[in-house]
Amino acid sequence: MSEEMKDLSHEDRATQMAEVLRLKLMEGKSINAIHRGTKLSRKTVRKLLGIARGKQKPSATPERSSILAPYESEIRQALDDCAEIKAPAVLDRLRTKGYQGGITVLRDRLRLLRPRPKQEAFFTRSYEPGKMLQVDWADFGFALPGCARRVSAFVAALAYSRYLFLVFTLSQAMGSFLRCMEQALRFFGGRTLVDVFDNMKTVVLERTAQIVRFHPRFVEYARARGFAIQACTPRRPTEKPYVERPIGFMRTRFWPGRHFADLFDLNAQGTRWRDDTANNRIHDDTGKVPSLVFKNEEQKLLKPVLDEFFDTDDLVSTGVSKTFRVDFDRNDYTVPWRLVGQSVLVRGKEQEVSIFLGHKRVAVHNRCWGVGQLIKDDSHERGLLEQKPRAAAGVLPPQLRALSGPAEEYFKILAANSRSLRREIQQLVLLSELYGDAPVRGAMEEVMATGHVGAEYIEYVLRYKKGLSPGPAPLRLNDADLDSIRLGEPDLAFYDQLPRKTLDPGLPPERDDP
Repeated sequence: MSEEMKDLSHEDRATQMAEVLRLKLMEGKSINAIHRGTKLSRKTVRKLLGIARGKQKPSATPERSSILAPYESEIRQALDDCAEIKAPAVLDRLRTKGYQGGITVLRDRLRLLRPRPKQEAFFTRSYEPGKMLQVDWADFGFALPGCARRVSAFVAALAYSRYLFLVFTLSQAMGSFLRCMEQALRFFGGRTLVDVFDNMKTVVLERTAQIVRFHPRFVEYARARGFAIQACTPRRPTEKPYVERPIGFMRTRFWPGRHFADLFDLNAQGTRWRDDTANNRIHDDTGKVPSLVFKNEEQKLLKPVLDEFFDTDDLVSTGVSKTFRVDFDRNDYTVPWRLVGQSVLVRGKEQEVSIFLGHKRVAVHNRCWGVGQLIKDDSHERGLLEQKPRAAAGVLPPQLRALSGPAEEYFKILAANSRSLRREIQQLVLLSELYGDAPVRGAMEEVMATGHVGAEYIEYVLRYKKGLSPGPAPLRLNDADLDSIRLGEPDLAFYDQLPRKTLDPGLPPERDDP
């Protein structure tokens, strides 16, 4: 605003503008003529006319030319190609066109040009009692101390009463999923007409715009229990709000600040919270208590669950490795060594893993919920040493068990080499008899520390480095009890204290010294 108009009141400025417009529009005066008639400067006259035409505001500063102006078409084209494209990707495109500016001004421009999603309107739906159950998984990460598995919550909620079921597991595999479904059906005491699921891989194998291909094992399970399956549209959580909202409620009301010793403790706390808090609160949407609505209205309208056997075990067909192990759920389980190379069926329950060859169960273990563990049964190795002489050689021979400690590692390494094991055993037995067990153990450790194995090295250390002399070999009676007898050296000073007559009755009596 010009200096000559700053001192005028709002009404006087409006009067001046009206006079300028009258002279321009009604009388067709030029800017110079208006300047002479109103005594306003030519600059002020131009500003008043510009304001009247809406081309500029009284206090607006002239708009600066943006550094992005030459690249406007490229920016718009990038957004047309992909509305979600990020500023760094657009910056890479503009660099090839010669853009030398920064990313901040580009982000501001993208924020203005990016098409905003249309706000979607939703119907308020209501379902009759006993008609729908909604099911989903919720991931809670590595929440258990010392457990390298992610914790998942299986959540199921009735659409009418909002009655909630939840249980925590360490797997979302088919077996765990089916066992959770069984627990949910027992918890509700019946089934609904249709169960709604997300596109989890245990329910939906493939989905296109036209068809949904369900997992055949789960389809068979739904038939055996008597409910229909419905899968939501991908990335549309609004199609199953009655299970999505309880998951969010659980994340904000149950999970923060909780500490769990193990999965059993987590489920115990989760069950108490579910029954005491989640199902007994006044629901935000219905204004009613879910447990009361379920008890008085919905429970009696649920259909009875069909009582038909269905196998809910985790099932894996696999082969037995050369080390007579099978890989199941990221752990290894042993089987009898004679089954190497065979194809077996592994059945996993919550607490047990069974391995079958045909219809015969050949191994059973406690299930491990860790990762990378070996669960073994020592009886599965029985008889293998007789079949593998080299493997037997890796075990410390009975005649050298007195060496123990370093000897066990020594023979394990020795079994991997081409030396004559029988000759090594004979020489070490001899060295132990000549020099003793303790010196041979020390020499064995010293030899292995230099990266070698071999009886000749041990003998060199004993004879030349330690300067020991061989002693006579102890007498062996081939009786463990007799060979273990150790007699100490007699104390000859005892004999000096006895009278000579006691020592030998044939000696003359001792005389007293004069």
